[in-house]
Amino acid sequence: MKALILVGGFGTRLRPLTLSVPKPLVEFANKPMILHQIEALKAIGVTEVVLAVNYQPEVMLNFLTDFEAKLGIKITCSQETEPLGTAGPLALARDKLVDGSGEPFFVLNSDVISEYPLKEMIEFHKAHGGEASIMVTKVEEPSKYGVVVMEETTGKVERFVEKPKIFVGNKINAGIYLLNPSVLDMIQLRPTSIEKEVFPKIAAEQNLYAMVLPGFWMDIGQPRDYIKGLSLYLDSIRNKSPSKLASGSHIVGNVLIDESAIIGDGCLIGPDVAIGPGCIVESGVRLSRCTLMTEARVKMHSCISSSIIGWHSTVGQWARVENMTILGEDVHVCDEIYSNGGVVLPHKEIKCSILHPEIVM
Repeated sequence: MKALILVGGFGTRLRPLTLSVPKPLVEFANKPMILHQIEALKAIGVTEVVLAVNYQPEVMLNFLTDFEAKLGIKITCSQETEPLGTAGPLALARDKLVDGSGEPFFVLNSDVISEYPLKEMIEFHKAHGGEASIMVTKVEEPSKYGVVVMEETTGKVERFVEKPKIFVGNKINAGIYLLNPSVLDMIQLRPTSIEKEVFPKIAAEQNLYAMVLPGFWMDIGQPRDYIKGLSLYLDSIRNKSPSKLASGSHIVGNVLIDESAIIGDGCLIGPDVAIGPGCIVESGVRLSRCTLMTEARVKMHSCISSSIIGWHSTVGQWARVENMTILGEDVHVCDEIYSNGGVVLPHKEIKCSILHPEIVM
């Protein structure tokens, strides 16, 4: 079985992190975002993953070569020379996806984090006998999204309504699809939207079905959603494999700490914190709702909340970092500095406090 992951473009919403690596390689819960998806695909028997990229394919492939061997799964790239939207890349990768077996293939948006109930999706797809299955998730404010209107009992999709003014439903496209090869015949090699052009056509032929996603879902393509997604993900780990989470008198709520990280005395960590490989957290530090990426360092008595600390960055002693502060790679915040929502580009030294949210170039 095969799968295509829509990796897409420049990851502008996650800058400054994506100035150092392509967005799918940005760590989420201590491993690259895309690895969560590849591992889930491998677990249900997918043997080849095609990455639809238009930006830095060589960086992606070099990085993922190690995981190819470890996971025993083939990873290839299909590179766009111009942006092709969300459907064009399927036409471009047609030869990689179709092998004559007639088996359906998965398509995933690379920003989506969930429990990936892919095995259940295969069973759902086989049972309804249509051409395409999409995963949908329930949201509280459907007016912000494109809503999928469907039959509740069968899951058959009737139509799509973009940002409805009146209530038509509360289910939205979750960015996980299972498609028969015949769907590729409907897609031309040009910039096309699978959501706005291809799916409505399949729905009109009564061949599109939607499965309601169990568990959590989040598009983590921007910082605020990334932090919220981390909370949902750690909650899911708490329910499924709590032994992976840290425990002790210094831990509050759900916390993920890489075994190579060093934590000093008298810290209070949590809730909703991920501390990556090689990180050093000195004594008396307070961390909540934040991520420390590989080899970040937080010095004594500092406080970090609702923020992302990039690779090899340092937060000085008695500093306070909060309110969606994002430190790019190799940023050094000096002692006793306050950052209120600062977005700091890589390789900077911060010597003055950032009192209001701003981009530091």
